[in-house]
Amino acid sequence: MKRSASKQPQYKILTIDPWLKPYYSDIALRMQRHADTRRALLGDKGDLSSFANGYLYYGIARTDDGWVYREWAPGADEMHLIGDFNDWNRESHPMTRLENGNWEIVLPGEDALMHGQRIKVQVTKNGEKFDRIPAYIRRVVRDPETNEFYGQVWAPNRPFRWTDGGYGKRKLSPLFIYESHVGMAQEDESVGTYREFADRILDRIQEAGYNTIQLMAIMEHPYYASFGYQVTNFFAASSWYGNPEDLKYLINTAHEMGMFVLLDVVHSHASKNTNEGLNRFDGTDDQYFIAQDHPAWDTKLFNYGKYEVIHFLLSNLKFWLQEYHFDGFRFDGVTSMIYHDHGLGTDFMSYDRYFSLNTNVEAITYLQLANELIHAVNPFAVTIAEDMSGMPGMCLPIRYGGIGFDYRLSMGVPDFWIKTLKESDENWDMRKMWHELTTRRPQEKNIGYSESHDQALVGDKTLIFRMADAEMYTGMNKDYHSITMDRAIALHKMIRFITLVLAGEGYLNFMGNEFGHPEWIDFPREGNGWSYKYARRQWSLCDNEMLKYAWLRDFDRAMLKFARKYRVLSKRGAVNLWVDQERKLLAFCKGDIIYLFNFHPTESPTNFFLPTHPLGAGDYRAVFSSDETAFGGNGNISEDYVYTAKDVPGHGVGFEVYIPSRTAVAFKHV
Repeated sequence: MKRSASKQPQYKILTIDPWLKPYYSDIALRMQRHADTRRALLGDKGDLSSFANGYLYYGIARTDDGWVYREWAPGADEMHLIGDFNDWNRESHPMTRLENGNWEIVLPGEDALMHGQRIKVQVTKNGEKFDRIPAYIRRVVRDPETNEFYGQVWAPNRPFRWTDGGYGKRKLSPLFIYESHVGMAQEDESVGTYREFADRILDRIQEAGYNTIQLMAIMEHPYYASFGYQVTNFFAASSWYGNPEDLKYLINTAHEMGMFVLLDVVHSHASKNTNEGLNRFDGTDDQYFIAQDHPAWDTKLFNYGKYEVIHFLLSNLKFWLQEYHFDGFRFDGVTSMIYHDHGLGTDFMSYDRYFSLNTNVEAITYLQLANELIHAVNPFAVTIAEDMSGMPGMCLPIRYGGIGFDYRLSMGVPDFWIKTLKESDENWDMRKMWHELTTRRPQEKNIGYSESHDQALVGDKTLIFRMADAEMYTGMNKDYHSITMDRAIALHKMIRFITLVLAGEGYLNFMGNEFGHPEWIDFPREGNGWSYKYARRQWSLCDNEMLKYAWLRDFDRAMLKFARKYRVLSKRGAVNLWVDQERKLLAFCKGDIIYLFNFHPTESPTNFFLPTHPLGAGDYRAVFSSDETAFGGNGNISEDYVYTAKDVPGHGVGFEVYIPSRTAVAFKHV
């Protein structure tokens, strides 16, 4: 009898994208590593959610009759707890070494530690003594006189009272994301607070039509100007903006308003700081990190193959979900994580770039486990990958052979717009525009955006500033017109509209960019005299009805209202109807809407034949236009006029339409 050969497992990703079939062994390795690592961590019957409870075991916590502090520090020779509670006595409170590199100290009595006391741990390694902040600390404070950072016992007598009863029980789709930085959200030249954001900014976001807030710079970071991307204390909510209860108040308020709140989580690297960070916590170089630092960021890189590091990072994710009720995460720096060269200088023009010895398979396994955990803790949570490489399967279910994210950011789109704006208008490539806005991985969802915080940073320019430049300082009154300003206003609207319609299944905007916030972001630093002038949002500009910022504000609101009404982001399969390179025209159908864009600077065809064959003959009306006078347009498109599409010999089904230059129109079959 012949022995039947064992059947190879089949992965749906190979059916979704047949170009991956030559890389079957790489996908199989991806899945085998996930299964093996999962089994090694959990055994045969364990579950990820229970495994990721490190934040309940480590750190400082109350017990029935006192307190306990535990730490994982396998390289330490001795550890002593020091702080306000013992007048910083370095010998009185030694910790006990347990198994597997763990340390513990039990402090009897409910007053042995008190809420608000400062605390550190003294580590001894090879005779050298140095202070560290506990790795699982939930609150860090800075001494205003010495600038030294301390851990702080955070255990209020009354726990925060959540009133967001629907948390974790509802799905939100599509996502209209408002990328936000709490500290720079206020108009004052200072650092804004969690409560100011909740009380002053949430209403603005809701009125603007966004349903999801993506909070940057929440994980503790000593250097304010790092934009939150040099994290030292992974379980501590940033003290720049207030205390943990204040952040909970912000999130609770947003939930009561029906909005999601996402955390911009940084697991791609960590600050090199030793006194307040994880670097050399136990006196060794390899406790949490690999030997190499990030060549561009000068930061430490996690060892994703080390089970204790996986435990730390997964526990961190569950902590933010459970303790703060975040609705999910935007994972920063995913491209940097999944390639040993961090994607620096790699073109990713071939599938070979995704599957090679350059691929960090340990990081991919970690990201699979992270997504599995997040969706186990909260099935409605959202995960977004900041990946510019286009790694296949990034946003496919793990069981398909994917990595498990819900969305990836359409990072090539902002780059496309920057490159396009550097060209003269007559040289804009309509075919390339269609390609860049519509080409993405099959069955993988994207978050489309024309610009984010990256484009607003000092050294770069926002789209409106690229187009208007110095004239923004003198030309934003509504009664002022010039070739430069009229172009900037028209294209700002068109770029955002076509990006929303084509570039993804969700949409993102950085706070203030929707109304064309002027200038750049520059955090206080020595080079600018420690000024907060460019680290704030000037909301009064869009509140001033005499200024063009109000036009852009109203356009963005109307655009999102249009997208919700016609479920634009839920529709799949945009159909290209017409590309006219000479006249800079682009027409397409998506769902039950026909879109027509005229990017030409001067030509306004009066009888352009607009094909409608995907929707058929019949009557059509314009239901949205960038040319409305309420948005600073000329009002040349009437929403009352009825266009009759019919079969025209030599043309097919469609109708003739007047399309002004630099105008976008959406038509609906009526």
